[in-house]
Amino acid sequence: MLRLPPFRYYEPSSIREALLIKREAGDDGMYVAGGTDLYPNMKRLHQTPKTVVSLLKVPGMHEVKTGKTGAIRLGSGLTLTEVSQHKDVVSGHPAVARAARLVSTPLLRNMGTIGGNLCLDTRCNYYNQSFEWRKSIDFCMKKDGAICWVAPSSPRCWAVQSSDVAPVMVAIGAEYVLVGPNGDRTVPAESFYHDDGIEYLTRERDEILTAVKLPKPNGWDATYLKLRRRGSFDFPVLGVAAKITWDGDKVTAARIVLGGVASYTQRVPEAEAAVVGSTLDDESISQAANAAFKPSKPMDNTDFGLAWRKEMTRVYVSRALSELRNRRRS
Repeated sequence: MLRLPPFRYYEPSSIREALLIKREAGDDGMYVAGGTDLYPNMKRLHQTPKTVVSLLKVPGMHEVKTGKTGAIRLGSGLTLTEVSQHKDVVSGHPAVARAARLVSTPLLRNMGTIGGNLCLDTRCNYYNQSFEWRKSIDFCMKKDGAICWVAPSSPRCWAVQSSDVAPVMVAIGAEYVLVGPNGDRTVPAESFYHDDGIEYLTRERDEILTAVKLPKPNGWDATYLKLRRRGSFDFPVLGVAAKITWDGDKVTAARIVLGGVASYTQRVPEAEAAVVGSTLDDESISQAANAAFKPSKPMDNTDFGLAWRKEMTRVYVSRALSELRNRRRS
């Protein structure tokens, strides 16, 4: 049985208190919300904080606020179950609700938070193993080693971004509210993620993701599709989020975002351009799917074969766009 290493646990009652504890702990401190990612990682010694700062009792991080315009503010401490079932999210942002509902199992969705899923650690077959297993290969670049075993000659880590909700947030143009020692700031979801398996977030030192701002649905529709081996529990080996803005039967803007095939949520501008100005007919959907296929470069570090996963990019982009077209016509 894997056991947690010893650590000090704090439950601050305010953001200010949480920031103070984390600052005093320095590099030996980490924040935790639901703990569904951090605690298993601690058991495998991926992270070994001596101080764990819980955000569960911080007020304001467990609320849903719906503005008069239809914009929604989600506290980052809301569980994935709460997000997936909230009436305003289900009616106004069904793609967000679907993505939250597709994360893992009911038990973990009842514990895991929306903020935790958006900040999820990147994953890799060579990294997400026990300490003894990793030691037997002399570890890997992401933790304790010097070589990325997926691409041994690479100077960077290729661990994969595996959040379900993040691609949707990038697609719909959500914004994240961050609070840190230097004050508050709001950043677009797209700029929060970085294409590096180790430095995968652009969050500044000690910052806390406190809320997510979902924009008002205004002439657009979005969806999310997930590929995994089993119908529950598994992380995505491919996620496709698509957003289409309509003017009558014409597409005026589009966002197509891939998850699970890179170290960040990957937008595909070439695929987006293929459908803008069209009626989202079969030809434009095919062109978009082919355009998404080209930059999709899954590595051999998750489930299934990488060539098949790459081919599934074409299939899932086509399915996502077809779903949005059919909803428009119904």
